[in-house]
Order: sequence, then structure tokens, then C-alpha cells
Amino acid sequence: MANRTTLLVLVLVLCHGVAMTMGLRMKEVEKKEHWHPKLDKLFLMQHSKRMVKTDAGEMSVLESYGGRIMDRRLNIGFITMEPRSLFIPQYLDSTFIIFVRSGEAKVGFVYKSKLVEKHLKMGDVYRIPSGSAFYLVNTLEDQKLHIISSIDPSESMGISVFQSFFIGGGAHPASILSGFDPKIIETAFNVSGSELKKIFTRQHEGPIVHLDSSRPSSIWTKFLQLNEEDKLQHLKKMVEDWEEHENDDDVDDEEQEEQEEEEQQTRLSWRKLLESVFRNEKETREKVAHKSHHSCNLYDRKPDFKNDYGWSVALDGSDYHPLKKSGIGIYHVTLSAGSMMTPHVNPRATEYGIVLKGSGRIQIIFPNGSNAMDTHVKEGDVFFVPRYFPFCQIASRNGPLEFFGFTTSARKNRPQFLVGATSLMKTMMGPELATAFGVSEDTMKHVVNAQHESVILPTPWAEQHAHYAKQKMNSKAYKK
Repeated sequence: MANRTTLLVLVLVLCHGVAMTMGLRMKEVEKKEHWHPKLDKLFLMQHSKRMVKTDAGEMSVLESYGGRIMDRRLNIGFITMEPRSLFIPQYLDSTFIIFVRSGEAKVGFVYKSKLVEKHLKMGDVYRIPSGSAFYLVNTLEDQKLHIISSIDPSESMGISVFQSFFIGGGAHPASILSGFDPKIIETAFNVSGSELKKIFTRQHEGPIVHLDSSRPSSIWTKFLQLNEEDKLQHLKKMVEDWEEHENDDDVDDEEQEEQEEEEQQTRLSWRKLLESVFRNEKETREKVAHKSHHSCNLYDRKPDFKNDYGWSVALDGSDYHPLKKSGIGIYHVTLSAGSMMTPHVNPRATEYGIVLKGSGRIQIIFPNGSNAMDTHVKEGDVFFVPRYFPFCQIASRNGPLEFFGFTTSARKNRPQFLVGATSLMKTMMGPELATAFGVSEDTMKHVVNAQHESVILPTPWAEQHAHYAKQKMNSKAYKK
């Protein structure tokens, strides 16, 4: 009887342990399923997080997920601002590279203790380093501002996809200065507590505010109406300089010089923005002529490749120096209706793509030759392609497919096209390649040489579309 009781207790303990283990495993599975997409959407970025939402605008971020196949993670941000609105002065723990998709903007940015106000138009690319104070304004009266940005999480504190430190603020959002002891702030500003209370309690509309003077946020309207001399003032004994970062011993002289230059800029920048908001002393503004605060327009560049079926253009660190500091490249591709970018590989970088217009299909292949993802994409979708993975994009029959994106390398992008007139297979043509496929060399040549187009290829419906387009152009020319 005692043995039977002991056995029963052991069985109960074992069942309880199995149940606990299964429960923990189920929780792990649920957690993994929460973070990882379905297999048919494996390389689509779908985990969206809203960072800012006000009456004047919003910002959301699509968060990339890590893994052994990723050489480097990038998060993708989307900013929408109403006409005449302001993204208030702040600095971030992550570097932003912004692309103006539509509208016009003004970015205020401090470089070497000088305030630079740069006007940006559609197609402009601009880099905002981590730790550097800035503000962003939609300058148009009747058009929204749409911005797409890459967000580098490698420098972030890991609290969120990125962390804002708001210089200006009040009840919402709070200024970083509001946390200091009142006596410290009174001493730093050399004004009374009652005067400071007016500043640190008025703003309550959030990080993106309207500039309409009829609204309570008119403090920002007044700030932007100041002349350039008044915006750039010396801050008197407010905060000690940030501690110097120690440079690694293995950094060469050129990299160390760039590092020191950017650290100096970071230490000064947020203080200069602060003084421009709260002080009224005048100092002559010197014009800063330095390539680091310049923008570069993607739409003004000539295509690197163009044929009847589409075109592509790329921007790297040799074209726009600030990209070199971030190790980021940019590309823009348009495929005509039904055309296809031939299967290719990027041996240097992971690619992140955003569909700007149209719809189509993207297929990505695993290293073992099996299908990793074959899915439909439409405007607003964001995808990524790991380094070395073969892939191709195809525009739908209904219209062109336009996509823009970032790569994780600032070096000149040299994709390897696997098929086509200038392909890897054509370059490697010979008995070795034929043997690898188990066919004769003549058979191999016949197959590889059948395609006369390169990079962007026609499909039967794309060829028909191009034929009709040429006929239409010739008809118009004949009528003239």
C-alpha cells in the first residue's frame, strides 16, 4: 500500500512538472510568434510602434528584428506633419537619416556652435547625428510634410526604438531641464522661479505643435519668427560641457579627427538650441559653409541605370559625405508596369525597401535554394533583404512600381545580377559552368545568351506596354 501511495505521488509530481514545462514552452512560443512574422511574410517589417501622435502630426516606427542572418539592424520611421507645424527642439540617442518624400521643410541644426537652418524640398536627404539638437518645421501653408527616415539603433540606450530628449517642453512633453532642482535652474538661467514657471508649464500640445498664432503654442511661433542673430546666443553658465569620450587606441588619425569633430558638435549643439529658445542676447551670425550640413537631392541625380523598362539610382558616401559617417547608402528604383529587376544579390549590405507607389511582387531565396518569401507588396509596405540572399522585384501589370530604401553600407553598391545580358552567369560562361549544370556548353550558351536585356527585364506584358508607349510617342511626333 505504501509503495502504491509513493508511486501515485511521484506520478502527480511528474504530471505537474510536465504541465509547468508545457506552459513555459507555450509562453515562449507565444512570445516568439508575437515578435516574428509569418513565414510567407518573413522579410516584411510589420511591427509598428507609434512614437508621437498630436493634432499637428505623428511619427511611427517599423522595428526590425535581429537574428544571425542580419549584418546590421535599421528601424524605419515615418513622420507626417500638418501645414505650418513644428517638431520641437530635441536631441536623440540614435542617428536619423531623413528623406523628404513630399512637401517642404526647414531643419534647424547646430554645427560647430553655429545655427544652420536648412530648407529641404521633396527628394532631399539629410543626416541628423545622435546627440545633436535639432528642430523640424513644415514651412508650407497648405500641404502636409511626409518624411521617411532610417534610425540606427546601434547607439541607442535600448529603452525604446529611440529616445527623444526634449529641450523645449512644458506639461507635455516635459523638457529635460524640468527635472533639475529649481534652485539649480534659477541659478543657471539667472532668473526668478516665477519667470521659469511660465516657460516650463505652458506647452501641453505634445512634441509636434501648430505654429498658428491663434493656438496656445504661440511660443514656438515667436521662436521661429526671431531673426537669425537672435536665434544664436551664448548660454551663460548653464551646464558644464559634456565629458570627453575616450577614443579607442586602434582608431586611425583620420577617424579620430572626425570622431572628435562630431563629439565637439554634439556637446555644443543642444546648448545652442536651448539658448536660441530662451535668451535674447545678440551676436552676429557667421555663415557656415561645410559639407556636413548640406543636403543632397535624390531626385536631381541622373539614373545609374536606365532602359525602356525602368531605372535605378543609388547614393553612397562618395556622393554625400554624411552617409559615410553613418555607413548607410540610399537607393531609388522605378519599374514600369510588368517589368522585373532580374534576380540579383547584394554582397555588401542588407537592403531595406519602402514601396512609394504602385504594387508588385518580391521573392527572396534562402542560401539552400529554397523559397524564403514570395509575396505581394503595395504602397506603404516595408521589406528587407539580408546580405547575400538572392531576390527580385516585379511590378504589377496595372502600373509602375516605385520603391526607395536604405542599405547598410556607404560604399558604392555593386549588386551581382545573376541573369541577363551583363550577368554573373554570362561572365562565368565556359565548360565549368556547363558542367556544374550537367549540360553541354552549347546548351548552356543558348540558354544564357537568350536574354538581351540587363538589370531590368521585360515580361510579355511589359514588352506590350513599352510597344504601345512607343507607338503613342511616334504618333504624337508624326502629328507635329
